[in-house]
Amino acid sequence: MTGEFALWVFLSRTPLLWLTVTLTAYVIADRISAATGRHPLANPVLHAIWMVGLVLVVTRTPYAVYFEGAQFVHFLLGPATVALAIPLYEHRKTVTRVLVPMLAALAVGSTVALVTGIGTAKLLGVPDPILIALAPKSVTASVAMGITSALGGDPTLTAVLVILTGILGAIMVTPLLDRLGIRDYRARGFAAGLAAHGIGTARAFQVSEVAGTFAGIAMGLNAFLTAVLVPLALSVLR
Repeated sequence: MTGEFALWVFLSRTPLLWLTVTLTAYVIADRISAATGRHPLANPVLHAIWMVGLVLVVTRTPYAVYFEGAQFVHFLLGPATVALAIPLYEHRKTVTRVLVPMLAALAVGSTVALVTGIGTAKLLGVPDPILIALAPKSVTASVAMGITSALGGDPTLTAVLVILTGILGAIMVTPLLDRLGIRDYRARGFAAGLAAHGIGTARAFQVSEVAGTFAGIAMGLNAFLTAVLVPLALSVLR
């Protein structure tokens, strides 16, 4: 027992331990997702989160210690986002043909996501600091946290809300669009990226490369537009 405890102490001080735990949890979750035919409820991000969380609770590991080891995954968010330019380039002709309706959908979708979120929270009497953290919920985490920090909110809370939004969006997007009868993968992907940012984009790529391409475009454009709209919307509400 003493030897096992000593081994755990050694491993827990090794940064690669938590990177390995994170990647292992995601691989297991992804295998489960593949085995279910990519069912929306078998979203790999959702299940990898509770797996890692369970390990942290059982081992009583503080989040700061975990993040120190797993931060390489966080670093890869930037290159992964930039890599979305590859399918965009490959499908550039398809994108250019629908540029005008795409920009119209961006304006409507971004505004609705912002107004419904902030408006509902304001009607429920949510305090301003939480309101600020909630406003950029449909934007990719790195941008959303930057917006919140600039406005004096809590970026950690924003990160949680962004992840929740992404997971819920990725779970709901396929059955919802099927029910609405929307079959065009360009529209489906754009909706997923606009409402559920990176997690929705990952879900769109599981379904179709065209859907993933349009999801990536929506995610990038929505980040830019939301960064402009959030300060304006909050100033109006105040």
